[in-house]
Formats: sequence, C-alpha cells, structure tokens
Amino acid sequence: MKNQKQSNKWPVSIKIAIIGICAILLIKALTLNSRPQPQPQSKAEPKKNETHQTAQKNSKSSLAKQTNQATNTKNKEQESKEKTPPPKTLYEVVRVSDGDTISVNIDGTTEKIRMIGLDTPETVDPRKPVQCFGREASKEAKKMLEGQKVGLEPDPTQGEKDKYNRLLRYVYLEDGTLFNKYMIEEGFAHEYTYNLAYKYQKDFKQAEKEARENKKGLWGDKCNGDTSKAAINPPASPPQPTQTISKSASRNPQNYSCNCSKTCKQMIDCNEAMYQLNSCGCLKRDGDNDGIPCESICK
Repeated sequence: MKNQKQSNKWPVSIKIAIIGICAILLIKALTLNSRPQPQPQSKAEPKKNETHQTAQKNSKSSLAKQTNQATNTKNKEQESKEKTPPPKTLYEVVRVSDGDTISVNIDGTTEKIRMIGLDTPETVDPRKPVQCFGREASKEAKKMLEGQKVGLEPDPTQGEKDKYNRLLRYVYLEDGTLFNKYMIEEGFAHEYTYNLAYKYQKDFKQAEKEARENKKGLWGDKCNGDTSKAAINPPASPPQPTQTISKSASRNPQNYSCNCSKTCKQMIDCNEAMYQLNSCGCLKRDGDNDGIPCESICK
C-alpha cells in the first residue's frame, strides 16, 4: 500500500508541471499574437517590379537610339546643304554647247565635258528637233558659264570618259555652286542616271523632286516635264538692230576672216559674231537657233 501511494504522487506532480509549462507557453503565444505582424511579400511582386524595371530600361535604350538616329539624320542633311568647296584648279570655259555639255581649256588642250547626273533638252543634235525648254536651258548655261572659270570633279563610279570621248565631270562655279545640281533644282534639266549610281545621286533626285513639286522650268505648264516634244518656235518678230548689223557684217567692212573655232569671248564685237554666223556658216555660235550668235555680246 505504501509503495502504491508513493507511485500515485509522481503523476500528479508531473501533471502540475505540465500544466504550468502549458500556461506559460499560452501567455507567450497570446502576447506575440497581440503585436502587429508584418505582411509577407507575395512572390508575384518581385517579378512585377523586375518586369517594370526591365521595361523602363528598354524604353530608355529605345529613346536613346531614336535620339541618336535623329541627330545623325540632321547632321547628314546639314552636310548635304553645305556647298562643297570647288576644286583648287580652275579651267577656262571656251564653249557652251548646251545645258549639260561644255568645252574647257585644260593645259592648252580643249576638252569636251559631259556633266554627270543631269540631262537637258536637246538643241544641237542634228537627229532631233529642238526639244521643249531646250533653248532656255542652253541660254541659262551660257549665261552662267560662258567666259568663266570652273572646277572639275571626276567620279570613279562613272569612269573617265563616255562613249563619245567626253570627260565625265561635276562642274563647279568659282563660288562653290555645283552647276550640275543647280540646273536640276532650277528646272533646266532632268536628273539622269546613265547606268550606275553616282556620288551625288540622292541630292540630285531630291533637287528634281522639289523642282517638280514647285513646277519650275520644264516642270511648268510649257512642258509639264515632257521635254521629248519639239519646242514651239517663237512667233516672228520685227527685225532687230542686230539684224541690221548682220547685213553690214556680211559685207565684211572690217576684213573679218572666217574662223569657226573662235569663241564668243575671242570675237572683236557683235559684228564679227554676225559675220561668222551669216557669212561663214559658223552655226555653233548660235546654239539656240534664234538667229542671234554669241548672246553675251549681241544683246
């Protein structure tokens, strides 16, 4: 009996101890639960933030590329608008055949130049009638080039000469104006690509586009861009003073001698030019076939 009572006391003590421990743990648990707990971050949020940051980074990169492209485009446009300085060596123009062909003196030799990238209406081709706006183009070329000095620029993409043995060149005025482009942008010529693209093709095509949109020159109502048709002959006008000069010149009062190689600049005066045309048959002095030679001196 004694041993039985003692053995019954141990379970009671253990129970009390367990109860006490449980009470302590319960109090601590209640205390912790009463404090505000931080909300756990969902797994989706880091991914969302990461995606947002990536999008911002891509947007900035794209904006930077667009800015660089715009800057480069602007720089290229600015460069194309600036005049190219003419070559240092200048050559005297000895003849203007038409709007796209001239002759220059190179080291004592007369060389015929066919300008690259343009085509003006025909005025001197014996196989064709004078084409629409041809006279105007020739007159403009003579006004700009006759008696002047020009710079010449070759283009390796086009070769040295054409099949007619003419030098292929870009022609520059002394002030740096690229004459080839000038004739296109003012409506005196079409842009012309013979075979391969040339150095200034893009600029020349843009010049033609602007001339066409503004109906300049041959793009106006007179030709509407079609220069293949024959030019309309101007109405007959009463005799001008130059015609009287022509008659006196044909009698050779100053003993002129026939020399069709003489340029207008080399003529003594308009009388001699008239004599060379009417008495000697030097038709080249009247490139636009209006009966008046060397218009720079027979105005």
